Amino acid sequence: MNVLVIKANNRPDGISTRMYDTFLENIKDNKEVNVSTYDVFEEDTPYFGQEVFTGLGKQHEGLELNDTEQRLLDAKQKAKDVISEADVVVVAFPLWNFTIPAKLQTFIDYLAEAGFSFKYTAEGALQPLLTDKRVIFLNARGGNYSDPSMAPIEMSLNYMRNIFGGHFGMKVADEVVIEGHAAAPDQAVEIIEAGLEKVAKVASELSYQNA
Repeated sequence: MNVLVIKANNRPDGISTRMYDTFLENIKDNKEVNVSTYDVFEEDTPYFGQEVFTGLGKQHEGLELNDTEQRLLDAKQKAKDVISEADVVVVAFPLWNFTIPAKLQTFIDYLAEAGFSFKYTAEGALQPLLTDKRVIFLNARGGNYSDPSMAPIEMSLNYMRNIFGGHFGMKVADEVVIEGHAAAPDQAVEIIEAGLEKVAKVASELSYQNA
């Protein structure tokens, strides 16, 4: 089983960074899996824009790409390749300003391609194409966004569910959320440690059998 672990936080002391590290530490001895990693901040992930579409058009016509277009299409292809090779995708990411980091959004933009992650049927309906994969979310957010009064402005985990689980069709196999540690600093240590224990459990129990 090929497991891809995506890191979407470049803060060394970030809670989702700790979740990422904890997951890797607890899966490293699992003989059933081959683990690879992808750091959206360390990889070359130029932002998605018109240059991508121009490059794709040139590529289709067999024309030479400029350096910017080639760089973007290479980054896009690498993102598609690492997803294609994975049976399980694990994403460790924070809530920043109510949503996901821009670099993670760029990675998703690379993947959201008709014919790769979805297609349209003859009737015009959207059909996901990555239904053979599982996804695990490791999300950290300082406030209590599970509270009904806060839930409507939580656009990180909810967005990831809709994209990976809905638009791409992956099975959401597990979620670990660490939240409230900033809102309740006197309880932060306990909240974080309890969450990291859950991350360790998910990692250590990952197998073909819990598909």
